[in-house]
Amino acid sequence: MARHPSCRPAVEVLKHVWTVPLVPGSVRAARERSERSLVSFGLESSSALFGAVLLVVSELVTNAVRHAQDSTDAEVTLHMAEHLLVVSVEDLDPRPIALADAGQTSGQGLRTVADLARTFGGDIRIQPSSGGHGKTVVVRFILPEGTP
Repeated sequence: MARHPSCRPAVEVLKHVWTVPLVPGSVRAARERSERSLVSFGLESSSALFGAVLLVVSELVTNAVRHAQDSTDAEVTLHMAEHLLVVSVEDLDPRPIALADAGQTSGQGLRTVADLARTFGGDIRIQPSSGGHGKTVVVRFILPEGTP
């Protein structure tokens, strides 16, 4: 592991970014690619966190496929550093999205995503995309103690 100039070990940052076309088959492909990324990050495939992250990726890509009509593809990012694992899905559809209230039927996928993130001390944010056109859904998970 590299050392920071202060002689402390530098934090290893792991990041995988890929683009998926917004078609139904992309949900499965994104999930499979995420599995490979999480294994390469050193996460145990039998852990609750591993399963939660895969479900979040599936939900976010499904939402993009269904609702991001002004976008032909989406960028999926898995990023792990120190005590945090971040999943983000960015599309170019400018229409805002929001979490559903308990009584609503649409938007429950994002409610599920938020609940999963909270289970691991994390959260969900919806922010403008890096290019200024579109949006990015960012889901953060706090890594359990002992996670590589």
